[in-house]
Amino acid sequence: MDMNTPKAFDRAAEDLGNSVGLEHVNTTVPDQINATLFYLSGMGFTRDPYIMTGLENMWINVGRSQFHLPAKAPQVLRGHTGIVQQDRAALLKRLSGVKDRLAGTQFSFSEHEDYVEATSPWGNKIRVYQPDPSRFGGIVLGMPYVEFDVPVGTADGIARFYNQVIKAPATVEDEKTGRAARVLVGQGQHLIFRETDKPIPEYDGHHLQIYITDFSGPHRWLKAKGLITEESDQYQYRFKDIVDTDSGKVLYTIEHEVRSATHPLYARPLVNRNPVQTNRNYRPGYDAGYWATPHVN
Repeated sequence: MDMNTPKAFDRAAEDLGNSVGLEHVNTTVPDQINATLFYLSGMGFTRDPYIMTGLENMWINVGRSQFHLPAKAPQVLRGHTGIVQQDRAALLKRLSGVKDRLAGTQFSFSEHEDYVEATSPWGNKIRVYQPDPSRFGGIVLGMPYVEFDVPVGTADGIARFYNQVIKAPATVEDEKTGRAARVLVGQGQHLIFRETDKPIPEYDGHHLQIYITDFSGPHRWLKAKGLITEESDQYQYRFKDIVDTDSGKVLYTIEHEVRSATHPLYARPLVNRNPVQTNRNYRPGYDAGYWATPHVN
């Protein structure tokens, strides 16, 4: 190629739409000891050292995203959370190490071809994948997706809702594991709504949180339809029902905590540790973990 020939770039490949980040998934837990064993000792994640350090809540950092774990009766996400994390062998060793202390709970883990599935003491499922540039870009630690089980026949309507109301790009795909709506909610982050004919548990109040740039536009539409469930503050509101934009029929219920990009917590740097580092194998300079592939010139 002539060095003077301008490069051709696919500019649309970098479009995010209105939602610019999936920050956290919130499920309540009744026991911080077992939560510590699972999320920190087993999974190798990091408890936020600055916020929610008491007994009323736990914020668990995973790259640029979090799990929020308020202290209440347990909630279970109707689906699973996808995580990217390095070193599968180290993860399996950590999970094996907490197995005995979590006996009698719903804790389990299993190996699959391209992921490890771990189940929390209360039944929440997490699938952990190795970093893969072709699939997850440069993420080496993070939350690339959350997948929900939804009734058959709802994927198309769910995709229309996000396209038209939230202004988040959404497509519907027929896959081996079922028809699914795939919604872009941040850089390399998706919400996936996969149709299933299996019974879906009753909604128990768990929620997710996204940041959006057009904060007032979706609010106007949702408020006109009577769908706003909480006017939290200047920077946040909530809604629960994903509806058919024509008929108003409820397609799926999952509470969305919607924050503006002017929210004080937006893009707050999160501390991540290197879970392979211990007092027994300690090497100076390797305490911190990182969420993306380091830049190499």
